Amino acid sequence: MESQISGRKPNYGFLSRVMYGMGEFFGGGCFVIINSFFAVFLTKALGMPPALAGTIPMVGKIWDAITDPIMGNITDRTRSRFGPKRFYILIGSFLSAITFVLMWMKIPTNSVTVMYIFYIVMYCLFSTGFTVLCVPYSGLLPDMMDDYTMRAKFSNMRMVWSTLGAMVCGLVPTFMIRDNRDPAAYMRCALLFGVLFFITSITVFFGTWEKQKEPVRSSLKESFPQAASVFRNRSYLLFLGLYLFGQMGMDFVSGMAVYYVDDVLNAYGNGYFTYIMAALMISQLVGMAVFGPVMSRSSKKMAILIGGPIRLAGILGLLAFSHEGAPLIPILALTALVGFGNAGSLTGIFAVMADMTDVDELITSIRRPGIVSSMATFVRKISSGFSAAAIGFLLAAVGYDEVLASSGARQAAATQRGIGLIFILAPAILTVLLIVVDLFFPITGKEFRLVQEEIARRKGSEPGEATQEERETLEKITGFDYDRLWNVENAGLKKH
Repeated sequence: MESQISGRKPNYGFLSRVMYGMGEFFGGGCFVIINSFFAVFLTKALGMPPALAGTIPMVGKIWDAITDPIMGNITDRTRSRFGPKRFYILIGSFLSAITFVLMWMKIPTNSVTVMYIFYIVMYCLFSTGFTVLCVPYSGLLPDMMDDYTMRAKFSNMRMVWSTLGAMVCGLVPTFMIRDNRDPAAYMRCALLFGVLFFITSITVFFGTWEKQKEPVRSSLKESFPQAASVFRNRSYLLFLGLYLFGQMGMDFVSGMAVYYVDDVLNAYGNGYFTYIMAALMISQLVGMAVFGPVMSRSSKKMAILIGGPIRLAGILGLLAFSHEGAPLIPILALTALVGFGNAGSLTGIFAVMADMTDVDELITSIRRPGIVSSMATFVRKISSGFSAAAIGFLLAAVGYDEVLASSGARQAAATQRGIGLIFILAPAILTVLLIVVDLFFPITGKEFRLVQEEIARRKGSEPGEATQEERETLEKITGFDYDRLWNVENAGLKKH
């Protein structure tokens, strides 16, 4: 069963990397639009209080806590001639595009309560569509190939597409949403991107392959014990810290950018938002080309360790220019520094993700990329949800007035200063946490090869025994005593 392949014939060339990476156009782009414009749509176009608007994505995370583990279990339990993950990518391509568009509908009511309930339901539908697509997509690469360096190359292309998605989704809406109080502009934008998200996602189905394997024998009710079991994996916990702090830092940047440009710089109508997003995304794309080779020659951990401080320097530098009338050129230069540093962080984080399935297999004796990726997808959504909720509460705390916003009037001077501090200090703190966690992350190429060798020994395909030094390294990587590795009970399942 392990030797059978579904989908395209395995090919590790440039075109295969491009077609695989296209799936991240949706993952990298949709949250840029949501973080940048969904709260703005609700507050400035519909008049919803910011604290209330900010809780909608957070409520959606409660729903994700149910759907993500179940989707991961379903993926690992499925048998399909397309390959289980590719099968759900096919279905998710349709669902994710349709549900994204539904979020931006304007309903004929002035009741804040009715609006609040409606957009919670729409957000939960979108989040479900995202889950169906992105849980199997995030778990696909480990079942396409085993090589550490080749995975890094495919992951780097995925990040290139993530950056392209963020660039297009960060810039195009600024041309389409000239008046951020016009609900129809948001819907036109949603329809365009719904089509783009579908095309790029469906390409992954046609452009990838998948090793067929025996489905995991588990029931749906075991989804939650299985999901909880991944948190016993030391490397996975540290990876989740990287993922959470890395993504939340950029979520704050994209989520606060409109408010920063509109209310602090008072330059949204002058095109500053478009310029800033262009500088951020173009520099991030350039950074992908730089950090890809860095990662291949050193480690995925090193890419984060270099990118984090660069990102931190750029965001802190903006403290001197967070006021009306500030010169554009230094703002663009510092924003470009943020984007370049973010390229290193994202490149490393997503490349590390593909290796977590192998560490989990060593602990549990089961290959379950669906469960492993489902928790990563959940953390990605949690980062977006927490960021949106925190932004809403922080805006309310600094006195943001939605009535003034919907009428086009300026916020109070103290509120403007507060918005500037939120935009800078929150990402800075999260970036510091990212760097700290990365220092403790225990896996480079050497350690990953040791994990694969130990898996081969456990399967009986590699002779010999691990040395005492290797055992200690594996214990540091997994967080388990060496003699407790390769045990199905570590997966939250009972031995059959």
